[in-house]
Amino acid sequence: MASMTAEERQRQIVRAARRSGSVDVTVLAAELGVAKETVRRDLRALEDHGLVRRTHGGAYPVESAGFETTLAFRTTMHVPEKRRIAAAAAEQLGDAETVFIDEGFTPQLIAEALPKNRPLTVVTASLATAGALAGADHVTVLLLGGRVRAGTLATVDHWTTRMLAGFVIDLAYIGANGISREHGLTTPDPAVCEVKAQAMRASRRTVFAGVHTKFGAASFCRFAGVSDLESIVTSTQLPASEAHRYSLQGPQVIRT
Repeated sequence: MASMTAEERQRQIVRAARRSGSVDVTVLAAELGVAKETVRRDLRALEDHGLVRRTHGGAYPVESAGFETTLAFRTTMHVPEKRRIAAAAAEQLGDAETVFIDEGFTPQLIAEALPKNRPLTVVTASLATAGALAGADHVTVLLLGGRVRAGTLATVDHWTTRMLAGFVIDLAYIGANGISREHGLTTPDPAVCEVKAQAMRASRRTVFAGVHTKFGAASFCRFAGVSDLESIVTSTQLPASEAHRYSLQGPQVIRT
């Protein structure tokens, strides 16, 4: 193993991170037969290339044009944090009567946290969200048509964006694979990017909700700037100092 080139080692590290959702420096050093400092150097190089984000003692993969997690995988990661964020995001509803809910697990949790005792029209590209809300008494669900992406069970392409363009929506709950002060909100797939951008154009207000690991990450397609958001809802695992830097670009940042 120790005779591997740095490039081969780094490829193996990325594969391991994508397979399991994260990697640990100590475990990698043992598996690859190299010093921990060598692994740390590899992780720094991979972070510079936008493939991983380093954490204390390890790293996790960044979603990119070549790699995206499935909805099934997302339902297993950071679940308590996502539930807290979803509850706080639902409180941003205000007097909105029409709401767009993005694809993804956190937006699905937001949908489930919305009040069910008042009339609400929900527009979504997510089959999972539409299914979760379809039985609610006071909720009207409009499912956007289009091609269904297998990994996320959400619709995309011109059918979806054309239908969205016909609406004026009070509030959009938007997710992203990455949010950074430099690159704004990003996602790996251009087709998904178009749906998110159109949803924001159709909406008077936009709330971004996401776990702390999304911050500072940049994926392939940019669909909005931080300044386009009314508010950002995340957890206290995003440091207050970093939250403040995002708030300087315009949105209110809520840490829960």
